[in-house]
Amino acid sequence: MQADENASCLQTDLSSSSETFRVLVGVTGSVAALKLPLVVSELLQLPGVGVRVVTTEHAKHFYDPADVSVKIYSDKDEWEVLWTQRSDPVLHIELRRWADLLVIAPLDANTLGKIASGICDNLLTCVVRAWDTSRPLLFCPAMNTAMWHHPITSQQVSRLKEFGYVEIPCISKKLVCGDEGKGAMAEVSTIISVVKQYIQKTDESSQKT
Repeated sequence: MQADENASCLQTDLSSSSETFRVLVGVTGSVAALKLPLVVSELLQLPGVGVRVVTTEHAKHFYDPADVSVKIYSDKDEWEVLWTQRSDPVLHIELRRWADLLVIAPLDANTLGKIASGICDNLLTCVVRAWDTSRPLLFCPAMNTAMWHHPITSQQVSRLKEFGYVEIPCISKKLVCGDEGKGAMAEVSTIISVVKQYIQKTDESSQKT
C-alpha cells in the first residue's frame, strides 16, 4: 500500500500540465552548492518553467532544503522510498523522461570524474547515464584552483563535451578556502542566461512545427 502511495506521489509531482519547459537541476558536493536556492528561485522566474532538483549526499552539507521551493530528490528516494518491487517506477528513468534540460550546478571534481568514466553509483549519475543526448545537458564545474589545474580535469571536461554536453565554464575569483584563481562556479546570472537560450530554441522549434 505504501509503495502504491509513493508511486502515485511521484506521478503527481512529475505531471504538472502548467509547465511548458522542465529543468532538472543537479547539485553536487562543492561549496557552490550553497547557491542552489538562488539557482532554483531564478529559474522559477522564467515563464512556464518547472524545476526539480537531484542532489548528491555531500551536496546536502551546503544548503538548507527549507530554502528550496521545489521537490528535491536524493538517493534515499531511489533506493528506500519508491522502488520496493518490480512494478514500481525507477526514479532516475522517470526524471530523465520528465526533464527537457539537465543543468548540473555545481559539478564538483568527484562527480566530474564519475561522469567522464561512466560511473553511475547515485541518483544523479544514474540520471546522467540514462540521459537522452538529444536533450541539452549543461554542466558548471566548481572546485579548488589546484584541483582545476590538475591535468586530468581538462581531459574529463573534454570527455563530457565529446558526449555532447555543454560546459558553462568556471571563473576566476577568491574561493571560500582562501585561494584565488580559476575554479569558482559560473555566476548564477550566466547559468540562467544559458538556460534561457535553450528555452528560446525550443520555443522557436515549436513555432515552426
